[in-house]
Amino acid sequence: MTPAVEILETDDGATRAAALFRRRYGVDPPAFPHHVLAFDRGPGASDEPVCYIHFTAMGGLLLGGGACVDDRALRRMDPATRADIRTAGGLYRMTLDWAVRHFAPSWPAIFGYCGDPLAERIDLAAGFERTRHPHLLVHWTRPLPDADCERLVAQAHAIGPF
Repeated sequence: MTPAVEILETDDGATRAAALFRRRYGVDPPAFPHHVLAFDRGPGASDEPVCYIHFTAMGGLLLGGGACVDDRALRRMDPATRADIRTAGGLYRMTLDWAVRHFAPSWPAIFGYCGDPLAERIDLAAGFERTRHPHLLVHWTRPLPDADCERLVAQAHAIGPF
């Protein structure tokens, strides 16, 4: 990870990412955990997040969604930082990779519901897999028996879009 980008989970993520989330989705971000934010820590950076992903714990599942990147902030970054971010696969990829490592000890699977082809390409590059259900992706954090995998996929699918 580039030293000019800091990624963390924070309790006040709904407040800190509100403007970015509203700009992307037109509504406020969820007020409940888990909020993962990336910040530009390079020269001249503000304290506004440059990437946000929301994760919802639901039973034995972790559901990821509501990802957004501040493309305006990316354009304001110094060229060396932008080059490092590009080499790492982009801000969303960096933030998603961090989140998977962070949450993997606590959940056997992280699910995503994705209808955007660019986001799906990044999700797949980060280790997510397609399921037999359209738009439902999964990242297995550890080996599980096939029956457990099927049960978790069915449970996530029953939730619908998230």
